[in-house]
Amino acid sequence: MEIDGNTLAAMSLSRFGVRHMFGVVGIPVTSLANRAVSLGIRFIAFHNEQSAGYAASAYGYLTGRPGLFLTVSGPGCVHGLAGLSNAAVNTWPAVMISGSCDQADAGRGDFQELDQIEATKPFSKLSVKATRISEIPSCVGRVLDWAVAGRPGGCYLDLPTDVLHQKVSESEAERLLLEAENDRIRTEPSAISDSKIEEAVSLLRRAERPLIVFGKGAAYARAEHALTKLVEATGIPFLPTPMGKGLLPDTHALAATAARSLAIGKCDVALVVGARLNWLLHFGEPPKWSKDVKFILVDVSEDEIQLRKPHLGLVGDAKHVIEVLNREIKDDPFCLGSTHPWVQAITNKAKENVAKMEVQLAKDVVPFNFLTPLRIIRDAIEALGSPAPIVVSEGANTMDVGRSVLVQTEPRTRLDAGTWGTMGVGLGYCIAAAVASPERLVVAVEGDSGFGFSAMEVETLVRYQLPVVVIVFNNGGVYGGDRRRPEERDGPHKDDPAPTDFVPNAGYHALIEAFGGKGYLVGTPDELKSALSESFSARKPAVINVLIDPYAGSESGRMQHKN
Repeated sequence: MEIDGNTLAAMSLSRFGVRHMFGVVGIPVTSLANRAVSLGIRFIAFHNEQSAGYAASAYGYLTGRPGLFLTVSGPGCVHGLAGLSNAAVNTWPAVMISGSCDQADAGRGDFQELDQIEATKPFSKLSVKATRISEIPSCVGRVLDWAVAGRPGGCYLDLPTDVLHQKVSESEAERLLLEAENDRIRTEPSAISDSKIEEAVSLLRRAERPLIVFGKGAAYARAEHALTKLVEATGIPFLPTPMGKGLLPDTHALAATAARSLAIGKCDVALVVGARLNWLLHFGEPPKWSKDVKFILVDVSEDEIQLRKPHLGLVGDAKHVIEVLNREIKDDPFCLGSTHPWVQAITNKAKENVAKMEVQLAKDVVPFNFLTPLRIIRDAIEALGSPAPIVVSEGANTMDVGRSVLVQTEPRTRLDAGTWGTMGVGLGYCIAAAVASPERLVVAVEGDSGFGFSAMEVETLVRYQLPVVVIVFNNGGVYGGDRRRPEERDGPHKDDPAPTDFVPNAGYHALIEAFGGKGYLVGTPDELKSALSESFSARKPAVINVLIDPYAGSESGRMQHKN
């Protein structure tokens, strides 16, 4: 009996451990999706390749295994570049697989023809094409391995139409699969020199104002237990980046999030674990940081350390490096203690800022500002206990304010716009989270602008009955209502809505109702509390449309920290 390229590709994915795939099917890849499903791979079919790609990138982060997404050729591949690039910039493992035109017709203007290898290269660690059926298993193995090797990222596999239709015998297919399996990359953690470990510990021990900073790279590496041990053994305050939140609970006594400006502005030694010194950390430069701060940078990439030129670089997996540091410290322990001046300064400042925030949060402001509904959402999430929901956050004011109000107590329970500040990730991330962590509720807190990028995927939520509650902060536009000054309203189209305007009081909740999901329209604290209670208990697809004062927000972009 013979099998075709679609079946061999599906067999390769299944044999090499793929359990989920996202995508949009059509010519020439529909059969590939069907074969994958028959072999036990769960296929989540989307409306848009962008959202499928965002889902795959988040799945890679949450599971540590490459997230796969499937697209058709040409425009399908181009739409998928959004997800591939998001994986690249966030350094999450993902693989995009696209069909492509018949090789014999390349260059002749074939249906949806595109040089997809060249199109994907800027966003891909490895882009490969299977030029004949016999290459499919080895190509599948290569992209899966490259996606997770070293610094994770996106990879691309091109499957031409003619290759998908070629055939081999079952025995030949088995031989090709075994051969590809034997050739797969297997990596071990690289050794770190003892002298560098000793120097790192010495710097931390001698520091007057040490700080531990960790990011989503540490979360991806499952470094939470090692970091907890390090923080609690040394008494050093810690600062997570937005998606590093939850590796240690935000409520921990040594959390410096609410004293961020003081922590980064005054520390003299900063151990930075799985976080890049990019815009999110002000490039590690004055005036936000002291000009004399010594950085100890832990990163899986030698290139990243060469780029940032820290005082000391430790190349390796975050979990492994911190475990080695812990063993070194154990032989000659030190601990700052709660009465240490630096610890007291951080603790006092954090308490002062939290108290100020709580005064604002305690007010029930109607029409809603951002703080009142976020407090109610925070309290509803906290009441659920463990396992904590995965919180997906995107938008301008919604995400920025939510970062300060919403509390993460467990690792990998926050997904947001990330390193690239990508808007439109929301529903894709929700679906990935629900698939990757079925034991957790998924709660999205979205601005109406961010929600609009992927809103049609609420049908996908309903179709697969995923436990996702989407909360839309509806303030009638990007940042809110019409912010133009009178002198800016001029010209032949002055009566058009402002570029930031949406339809006021839009019925976003009705969108999910069109597909059989549950919608809620809320404008008061009691209405929001009731909707949250009911939807959280049901664990069914829902959209809560929260009406916000259109003038409550402000223009927002680069992350602002005022504490």
